Amino acid sequence: MPCKGCIVREIDYEVSFENCEQTALFESIEDHLKRAHMLVNQEDQTFHVKEQGIKELYDFCVDHAVEMDTIQFRLDQTDWRPLSEVLHVVEMQWIDQVIQDEQLTSHYQPIVTPELEIYAYELLARFYHKDGRVIYPNEIFSAAKERGRLYALDRVCRLTAVRHAKHITQKAFINFIPTSIYSPEFCLRSTINLANELEIDPYRLIFEVVESEKVGDMDHLKTILEYYHSKGFEYALDDVGEGYNTAEVLSFLRPNYMKLDIKYVQGVATDPAKQLIAGEFLDKALAVDAIPLAEGIEAVEDFEWLRAKGYQLFQGYLFGKPSAVPQTEIFI
Repeated sequence: MPCKGCIVREIDYEVSFENCEQTALFESIEDHLKRAHMLVNQEDQTFHVKEQGIKELYDFCVDHAVEMDTIQFRLDQTDWRPLSEVLHVVEMQWIDQVIQDEQLTSHYQPIVTPELEIYAYELLARFYHKDGRVIYPNEIFSAAKERGRLYALDRVCRLTAVRHAKHITQKAFINFIPTSIYSPEFCLRSTINLANELEIDPYRLIFEVVESEKVGDMDHLKTILEYYHSKGFEYALDDVGEGYNTAEVLSFLRPNYMKLDIKYVQGVATDPAKQLIAGEFLDKALAVDAIPLAEGIEAVEDFEWLRAKGYQLFQGYLFGKPSAVPQTEIFI
């Protein structure tokens, strides 16, 4: 069945009174929610409540001096949380509109060769309110996490990036969060269909795994990557050195590109410890036939050291910041 998390749908709040000793309230709460047509269903001491009713339920509990931390709520089978935190979720409703109305664009950051030729661009999402004000990444992802919208957010970011890839002739690196993919066949279908509809050659799209340190199920990740590969796309591992620091894992995943994390790049020209890590990373990348890419470069000295070491691709403010219009030349 299709992935229900990929679309913005009405939230069903599951509220448990199992630990609440004020049992006399149950009947009153049930009657109130039924009269307001806000009750989805009830299972023993647990109510399933529509979002329009959760604020009323919260206010009812406050008015009747219920100990809020004895009442638990959750969304879509996530972890239980005290009802005292539910208003944080309600206050983040604006994220739903951002996703539904696709209030975002993609900016292009160049990825260059040792000769400073533009090899590719990484497409980075930028979000905006209706009045044009910027929504910063920490705001958008915090709100999406609060409301269980990370799956839908990841999907709209991927689709927007694919559309922007149509405007360049170079390769495009497109981020995705593997933990937001239930099943590649369903969750990635819209992404693949859009690329085909826009007649973008698959070899130009490189899907980049982010939040690598949070990937616990490597078999599931491999299933996702193999699905991309079966459709003709390439893939990259981001922040290597954190989540994928063993030769066995890298050999298992067989990435086309590997990105050395910024923390090992900046200052590498003068830091022996970082030089050791950068050297080991390079050996691991070449051992699995992956193209090594150093990201976060801001100093010429670091670029020159990494280039001399044998790195093949480079990214960072030294070459260009993300911009709404693709940068066409590199000057350093």
